[in-house]
Amino acid sequence: MEALENADRKNTYWRLVARQYRKNKAALAATALLFVLAAIALAAPFLAGDRPIYMVKDGIQYWFPNVFSYKDLVGLQGRYHEWTPQENEYALRPIVAFAPERSNLMSRLEPPSRAHLLGTDDRGRDVLSRMIWGTRISMSVGFVAVGISSLIGIVVGALAGYYGGKTDVVMLRIIEIMKCFPAFIFIISLIAFLPQSIFNIMIVLGIVSWTGVARLVRGEFLRLRTQEFALAARASGLSDRRVIFRHLLPNALAPVLVSAAFGVAGAILTETALSFLGFGVPPPTASWGETLSQSKQYLNTAWWLIIFPGIAIFTTVTSFNVVGEGLRDAMDPRLRE
Repeated sequence: MEALENADRKNTYWRLVARQYRKNKAALAATALLFVLAAIALAAPFLAGDRPIYMVKDGIQYWFPNVFSYKDLVGLQGRYHEWTPQENEYALRPIVAFAPERSNLMSRLEPPSRAHLLGTDDRGRDVLSRMIWGTRISMSVGFVAVGISSLIGIVVGALAGYYGGKTDVVMLRIIEIMKCFPAFIFIISLIAFLPQSIFNIMIVLGIVSWTGVARLVRGEFLRLRTQEFALAARASGLSDRRVIFRHLLPNALAPVLVSAAFGVAGAILTETALSFLGFGVPPPTASWGETLSQSKQYLNTAWWLIIFPGIAIFTTVTSFNVVGEGLRDAMDPRLRE
C-alpha cells in the first residue's frame, strides 16, 4: 500500500506534464534558447556599452560605473569612450565597447567587420550593441504585456465562470465588444493618443489582449465549480474569494500557461511591427523593429540591417511558439504515453 501511495505522489499532474515536456526535444531546445536570450537581456550593460565595468581613475576604484553613476566622475561628462587610461589607471570594458545610442557619422552604414561585428546603421551606431539592448526591450515588452493581460483575463474569467448568471452575461458582452475591434488597429489608435513610451506600449498591449485568457479561465471555472472538491469547499463555509483563488484557480491555470507562451510571441511581434511603423519605442532607444525599419531605405546596400534583426525576431517568436506547443502537447492527456 505504501509503495502505491508513493507511486501516486510521483505521478502527480505536474510531474506527468514535466516528464512529457522533457520528451519534446524541440521544446527543450527552444526553452534553452529563451533562457540564453533572457540572460542576454539581463546582462546587457555588461555585454555592450561604452561605460567600463570596472575602472581605476585618480587612484580610486569604481565598481560597475556601467550600472551606477558616480558623482566624482563628472569630469568625464559621460564621455567614457574617449577616456584612455594613463599610468596606474585601468578600465575593464564590456565585450562590445559601443553604446547602443552613440552615433559616429564617419562610420555610418559600414558592413560587418572586425570593429563592428554586425556592421553599423545609418547613424553610425553599432548594430550588435543595439541588438543586445533590443533583446531587453523585446523580452520585457513580451512578459510585462502578457502579465497584464493574464491578470485581467484571470480575474474577469474567474468571476464569469464562478458566479455565472448575470455576471457571466455581462462579462461575455464585454469580451465580445473587445473582440469586435481589430487588435492591431485598436493598438495603434490608443498609442496615437498617448506619449511615445515603452511603458505605454506594454500597458496597451496588455489591455487589448486579455480576452483570450478570460475565455479560457471562464471555461475552466464552469467545468470545475461543479466538481466535488469545489462543492465541499463552499459547503465548509469558505468565502468566495478563498474558493476562487485558493481552490479553483490553481486547477485552471494549465491552459493559461499555454496561452501566455503564445501571447509573449504575439506581443514581441506586435511591438516589432509598431517600431517598424514608427509607433514603437521612442528613439534613440534600441529596438529590433527600429533597426529593421532603417532597412527600408537601404534594401540594396545595407543587407545586415535586414538579416540580423530579422533572424532575431524570427528565432525569438518561433521559440515561444514551440514552447507553447510543447506545453499544450504535454498537458493533453491524449498525447501522454
